[in-house]
Amino acid sequence: MLVDDGQLDRAFAALGDPVRRAMIARLSRGPATVNELAEPFPITTQAVSRHIQVLEAAGLITRTRDGQRRPCHLVPATLEALTSWIDEYRLETERRFRRMDAVLNAMKEQEQ
Repeated sequence: MLVDDGQLDRAFAALGDPVRRAMIARLSRGPATVNELAEPFPITTQAVSRHIQVLEAAGLITRTRDGQRRPCHLVPATLEALTSWIDEYRLETERRFRRMDAVLNAMKEQEQ
């Protein structure tokens, strides 16, 4: 799944809030309703609904209809796209550190 800069911006901004990160963590265990997501927080259901809207706009969650229930579901593909984007830079940084370690080790060996 390719993610454009706007999608990345929305997803990272959404994950910048601790309440939304906790909601994502909860949804990683399975679907939940707004009330279930609101349970651990000392905030109004309206505030929880706004957090859900932000997560939906970022493509991190979706809602379905199950009779009168509207459970929220995590969108694993979006999280995978974010992880892939992060991994690209993490792996490049690790390669640089490995090269630097090799140079430093070679310098140490030359000193001895």
